[in-house]
Amino acid sequence: MTASMSSNQGRLKFDSIWRGAHVATMQEGRYSTIENAAIGVLGGRIAWLGAAQDLPEFEAQQEHDLAGGWVTPGLIDCHTHLVFGGNRAGEFEQRLNGVSYQEIAKQGGGIASSVNATRAASEADLVASAARRLTSLMADGVTTIEVKSGYGLSLDSELKMLRVASVLENQYPVTIKRTCLAAHAMPPEYDDKDAYIDYLCETVLPKVAALGLADAVDAFCEGIAFSTEQVERYFQKARELDLPVKIHAEQLSALGGTRMAASYQALSADHLEFMEEADVKAMAESGTVAVLLPGAFYTLKETQLPPIDLLRQYGVDIAIATDANPGTSPALSLRLMMNMACTLFGMTPEAALAGATIHAAKALGISDSHGTLEVGKVADFVCWDVESPGELCYWLGGQLLKQRIQHGVPHE
Repeated sequence: MTASMSSNQGRLKFDSIWRGAHVATMQEGRYSTIENAAIGVLGGRIAWLGAAQDLPEFEAQQEHDLAGGWVTPGLIDCHTHLVFGGNRAGEFEQRLNGVSYQEIAKQGGGIASSVNATRAASEADLVASAARRLTSLMADGVTTIEVKSGYGLSLDSELKMLRVASVLENQYPVTIKRTCLAAHAMPPEYDDKDAYIDYLCETVLPKVAALGLADAVDAFCEGIAFSTEQVERYFQKARELDLPVKIHAEQLSALGGTRMAASYQALSADHLEFMEEADVKAMAESGTVAVLLPGAFYTLKETQLPPIDLLRQYGVDIAIATDANPGTSPALSLRLMMNMACTLFGMTPEAALAGATIHAAKALGISDSHGTLEVGKVADFVCWDVESPGELCYWLGGQLLKQRIQHGVPHE
């Protein structure tokens, strides 16, 4: 497998050339390996890719010897709630000491505590706390991450969260896609769900769109959140504003939210434990990606497995993400989620890696530029200290990262 950009006469010119490792390109969702590979980078994109022995004459400003291991596309965490105030470690301990969810909620706990803490936090405080979580994910091989709002639940606080995501992207070598999840829960000042949806459609979404602060819109469609009809109104407004949609759906019950979202060509539907065959069929027809979140499944001690066999039968692409959040998935390792997808959901290591690369890119609408290693795509890749790609799902933790390359530039 050898490929290169364009037809320049004479020697190829690169900003950098990377050699000395095997490559799993993840094209078509398979390892698609190249042994003893070389990657040429020009202008932050892959300009040449193939076996090192096939590399023609070239000139490069920098040459890098990776000294063994395996290179994969940079990991993509396509569902996180990375920005929030405070944490809920105390509630975790309370639950394990026998305090009920209802009692914790009466004490002001649950999502209400995250909303209050996020609203009270300054933008600088939110940047500082989210940065600690972001750097942990980056140290585990993540080069692209989605960050949702949804703990503000007011215009000012939702905008604050989305601005924080933009600040993080400017401060760190990582690509961040921002999602407006204002339809996440009910804010304390509202007691009418329809009235709150009206507020989102009339005030919040138009302002978010006008400021260019979101790449997509998300909603939680569930009995404890919003109905299918309410979320559809929210999606109709998103469509008017040319914002693609995503949905949290079928996590706790089967409401048909996934089918509805698919009718809006949703980028992804996420959680999906209670999804029915009609939902899967609708996703297959719309090209909507199924994003599975094993961290939440594990933390909540769920027993209803997502319908993996149905997703495979209908050819729905499956992504894996951390769902990093303070309540139900305090996960800071995408590799650990890949392992959980294998051990809890019966996925293969190859499928799990595809779920954190090529399919995760599709779930964010960036598969034309990210998610696989091929000529013309962004040069985001990771070199791992492993003897096979399957080890990325095998080890529970550990420092496997050798080098992380963002837009062709190495970072520790």
